[in-house]
Amino acid sequence: MTHPFLDLAPLSAAHFASIEDRVARLLSTEQDVVIMQGEALLPLEGAIRATAGPGTVALNVITGPYGQTFGDWLRDCGATVIDLAVPFHTAVTAEQVREAFAEHPSIDFVSLVHAEAATGNTNPVAEIGEVVREHGALFYLDAVASIGAEPVLPDAWGVDLCVIGAQKAMGGPAGVSAVSVSERAWARMAANPRAPRRSYLSLLDWKERWVDGGRKALLHAPAQLEMLALEACVERIEEVGLDAVMARHASAAAATRAGAVALGGGLEPYVYEARDAAPVATTLRAPAGVVASELVARALASDPALPLAAGGGALAKEMIRVNHYGVDATPGAVRASLAALGAALAERGLGVDVEGALRAVEGEWR
Repeated sequence: MTHPFLDLAPLSAAHFASIEDRVARLLSTEQDVVIMQGEALLPLEGAIRATAGPGTVALNVITGPYGQTFGDWLRDCGATVIDLAVPFHTAVTAEQVREAFAEHPSIDFVSLVHAEAATGNTNPVAEIGEVVREHGALFYLDAVASIGAEPVLPDAWGVDLCVIGAQKAMGGPAGVSAVSVSERAWARMAANPRAPRRSYLSLLDWKERWVDGGRKALLHAPAQLEMLALEACVERIEEVGLDAVMARHASAAAATRAGAVALGGGLEPYVYEARDAAPVATTLRAPAGVVASELVARALASDPALPLAAGGGALAKEMIRVNHYGVDATPGAVRASLAALGAALAERGLGVDVEGALRAVEGEWR
């Protein structure tokens, strides 16, 4: 018995390389792009462990939970870590990064999350990249959530390690991910005696056995279905146009923010300034006296498919996330999410204006 997902001819090295090339074009990069056979945590951790060690002085920017994780990995590698933490309702600034360099001139590695889907903020990578380049530090960027929702330009921004995943704004699979690697980053890895080798985490294995070998022989059997799904995902973006996909996410963010303000009931944007808000997801602050996770559960009871979630950990009490990315970056998903939240707030006796919220959504959609 055959099945369209089974009994496929093996994915060739040439086919694998062609998908890498398409991802590189998506990033407008001339750097090497390696597609790794696992969720984005694989290259995120692998890139840090490959380039950081006891001699590394790292500036780790924390604007959400992933920044905290990167700091843990860096310390585990033996690096000296300077954490630059800002409140989750805002974004870091290039001036704050500049001040950190002034205070710690030995910084030679900077780790940053572009868009924090978990907290709903996004950081000004282009401006920060200028500061990092001035000081010659290696620049590591988590662009997993931002790719497809806003520009991601590793070459133009001076990013040495740019990790992406397809499962959010790209609307693709979660089981494979990619990292673009600059020549400086490869050199840092080669000089690092602690860089993983003969390991699933190893980027150097991919460099030496795949990239340097002319991409003729894969290291191991690829995740074939995930690779084909990634190819289909990139092809869909190419057909629609990356600018159109990003515009759809920007509209979803603006519409959600405006709709939440118009809805009332004590609901308000969690990220204070619209310029700091990520287009991939909008976070909202629950009204005083209302537990966010309980409000979300009530809203989801009407439609479990809505792209709603409570914040993680301690944020579950106060934060609501509207995850309007990928297939949910649509007017319908935004309207349905706000209507469900409005109904849940009304059940608690809070005054809401659902019709006003829906009008605001229509007014902001472009």
